[in-house]
Amino acid sequence: MTAAEFIGMILTNNSSESRTEGGPVVDPDFTSRFARAHEAAGFDRVLVGYFSFFPDGFQVAAYTLHETQRLGVLLAHRPGFVAPTVAARQFATLDQFSGGRLAMHTISGANDDEQARDGDFSTKPERYRRTDEYLTVLRRYWTAEEPFDFDGEFYKLRQAYTPVKCFQSPHIPIYFGGSSDEALAVSARHADVYAQWGEPLAETAEHIGRVQALAAREGRHPRISLSTRPIVAATDDEALDRAYAILRTVQDRRPGGGVLMGNAMEQGVGSQRLLAAAKKGDILDRCLFMPLATATGAAGNSTALVGSPATVAAALLDYYDVGVTTFLMRGYDPLADIDTYADVIGRVHEGVARRQAAAAGPVGA
Repeated sequence: MTAAEFIGMILTNNSSESRTEGGPVVDPDFTSRFARAHEAAGFDRVLVGYFSFFPDGFQVAAYTLHETQRLGVLLAHRPGFVAPTVAARQFATLDQFSGGRLAMHTISGANDDEQARDGDFSTKPERYRRTDEYLTVLRRYWTAEEPFDFDGEFYKLRQAYTPVKCFQSPHIPIYFGGSSDEALAVSARHADVYAQWGEPLAETAEHIGRVQALAAREGRHPRISLSTRPIVAATDDEALDRAYAILRTVQDRRPGGGVLMGNAMEQGVGSQRLLAAAKKGDILDRCLFMPLATATGAAGNSTALVGSPATVAAALLDYYDVGVTTFLMRGYDPLADIDTYADVIGRVHEGVARRQAAAAGPVGA
């Protein structure tokens, strides 16, 4: 059985859908404290997200790696804005300087308006074909032992080669998100870890089965990541009260603001799946809180597991039991929530260890 991996999300100021922090968009002191808090809480990595209005991800990743000792970075990257050979050297160089603490999260782009802000007017099918080609070049470039030519729909290379290889072998891990048919086809060919949002258990298990079946046809067996926004308090009731308070704040804020974040992802199939699930009720399964998906337009990771540390850990283990081994968790109160997650992470590791011991059977058997 596979150990559990925990990923947070690094921000350069203390803001979220439910709060606005005064001060600069890029606050180095906060970023350092936030990164170190993740490391102290037991996270394995932090995601550096990508939006057309966010600070540059490579700079944030390099700073985060510099400010921590063991914490890894999952750097979101959109194919198409930088040549694949250039990106490959950037990733490999940073992986070398960090001693192998880097991974790449591939985001093809679900929203036409969001892409256009950076000058990309390609259609969604074109973006996924481009991503497929892009990742093919990346993986070959990272591992090639001699120059090669490449002729594709989007990229043409002649005698492409670099001695700058990743610290990790054969290359840095590739995480991949997207729920459309086009996304799943590309994921099957390239993803080391497939990332999905926090849907109910039945839908999650069904989707994992589809992902793994497509990947198996390519001879691949990706790990599965699930993203959620845990809202944790000392008791289940206190956590639920907090969840509804956050919901009211988000509902009050969204009509007058948050347009970039609120509408950036609604064209995506993953967002549509979350919105459909939210119609089934406020709380699904053990403690999956759905109203925040509706309130934010399911703009990315928005559903929350709500409860005490024991309840939230049990819910994460429910997902582990259906095939999830990586958990991406970020809070609606980003810095303060890190402390509440440390207990949850410890409880999940204990639960996984018990499952591993049970699977191994009695000692000497």
